[in-house]
Amino acid sequence: MHLVTDAASCPVNWRLFVPEQWDPASPRTEDPAAVAARRQRCRIPADVGHVPKWQLALDMIDELESWGLDPPLVVADEGYGQDGAFRLGLTERDIPYVVGVRSDTALLEAEACRSVAPYAGTGRRPVPRYRQRRISARQLVLEGGRRALHTVRWRMGSKGPLRSRFAALRVRPAGVRIRRAYAGGELPVCWLLAEWPPGEPEPVKYWLSTLEADVPLRRLVGLAKIRWRIEHDYRELKTGLGLDHFEGRTWSGWHHHVTLVSVAHAFCTLERLNPKAPAAA
Repeated sequence: MHLVTDAASCPVNWRLFVPEQWDPASPRTEDPAAVAARRQRCRIPADVGHVPKWQLALDMIDELESWGLDPPLVVADEGYGQDGAFRLGLTERDIPYVVGVRSDTALLEAEACRSVAPYAGTGRRPVPRYRQRRISARQLVLEGGRRALHTVRWRMGSKGPLRSRFAALRVRPAGVRIRRAYAGGELPVCWLLAEWPPGEPEPVKYWLSTLEADVPLRRLVGLAKIRWRIEHDYRELKTGLGLDHFEGRTWSGWHHHVTLVSVAHAFCTLERLNPKAPAAA
């Protein structure tokens, strides 16, 4: 997990993902005794088991808050954003987000509303529910057409301004997990952002966001695209600071390694931001 601004970013929390095959309690483990022996050699604590990646991310957010660092916003790629449980977890924590999703994400248009079918006179009375058809993010943007696109320049790159075309629509996420969480109530309205570059036959990226309804499109796009800072961090962490040079085999050794690398990265970041720091010769 990284703290990010337009000017700088830095990793501040890590979790080592444990696959189900490395968890003796998992039903997918074929030989629990062999797995337990392997874990012991790696010194993995007994209370550490398989946890979905989206839950690990929420756990890190909770730990940040326990340190007094309250995230004003969370940005995540499709690997996390596609999971409704992750988005619900952020909503439960009152943290707005901009997260990547797949093109087949089920949605309703923002104008969709619940209605009650006529009562037949027998059995249970009908309850309000959405009767409009669910539609994929891809199809929703395609139906809007190219006329709904806006060209946005979100930042300067190394070769000049970065710009592309985007559509921003108000929608209601309508996946199974979301519908179950809001059973009997209205589905929340949020933003669907889609990037449709010139020359492409259809959009290439999609995001959902719970930012306010009047958020400027350029800010929405800038936040969706801010992941470039994380990619920049990882290049420096790997090529300059040795993140991928770890050759150990223990749980504590890995955590020791990434902690030292993170401290080194934080030092380099603060030096770059210090106007009084001596420049390299």
